[in-house]
Amino acid sequence: MNNRLVKDTKTDRLFMIFTYIFVILSVLIVLYPLIYIVSASISDPQAVNSGKMYLFPKGVTLEGYKIILENNSIWRGYLNTIYYTVLGTSINLLVTLPAAYALSRADFYGHKVFTSFMLVTMFVSGGLIPSYLLIKNLGMLNTVWALVIPGAVSVYNIVVTRTFFQSTIPREMEEAAIIDGCSDFKLFWTIILPLSTPIIAVMALFYGVGHWNGFFSSLIYLSDKTMYPLQMVLREILVLQDFSSNATNGSMTGEMAELMFSRQQLSAVIKYGVMIVSTLPIIIIYPFLQKYFVKGMMVGSVKG
Repeated sequence: MNNRLVKDTKTDRLFMIFTYIFVILSVLIVLYPLIYIVSASISDPQAVNSGKMYLFPKGVTLEGYKIILENNSIWRGYLNTIYYTVLGTSINLLVTLPAAYALSRADFYGHKVFTSFMLVTMFVSGGLIPSYLLIKNLGMLNTVWALVIPGAVSVYNIVVTRTFFQSTIPREMEEAAIIDGCSDFKLFWTIILPLSTPIIAVMALFYGVGHWNGFFSSLIYLSDKTMYPLQMVLREILVLQDFSSNATNGSMTGEMAELMFSRQQLSAVIKYGVMIVSTLPIIIIYPFLQKYFVKGMMVGSVKG
């Protein structure tokens, strides 16, 4: 029996045209800021500030990146951010994975009650001032613990991970291991975790990106600039640029105004360069975790 090709109707073709237009526009909207930032970071500062550079670089220069590489505060912030991200993500996984697995066990008495209590914290918070007073009374101001302990766990991530354990790990496998004399601790570390690579990658990416991009906790709990993460260093660059702009537009004249104006232009290029430097590690790591990320999110969100 010959297969007959079904021809698209005018409505189908019109729908496909609008679909392609929508996809192309969406891609352009997403790509334009990225291309602009990359181009601005290697363009002539005067072309960037005057608006002559729209998309592609003009007057290519690496002066901004040269200053970034020579700036000790940026490198110190970079190292601090890496340290905070690695330590914070490790603590997050150390808390989230065992808690999610315990709540996924049907033989854990009261797991529904514990889950309900944890869900309440997603809607009710003590507020910023009580949180600050608590951190202060615990003596954690100007310490790394103020950045990693308050956000050591996310209830949403626990629920997603619990759903993964419930829908992916066969209960029969756990029962067989227990019959063979495997303890709960050994079962979790030698059987459950090796089978949970997708959700571990997803949680590591979620928590890692949160720590990498986080600056609010540093703004509240840190006053020692040597402990600032990279995002706080970037914030200071932006604030400094605004200050230079206001000063230049004020009553200064002569050589001082010209010096401030040149610094302002150069700070714009540095700003874009730091944006590239700060996001580059996440962009590099994500492709290696993408397959686990998609699989973990699909499986972890099937059941509630």
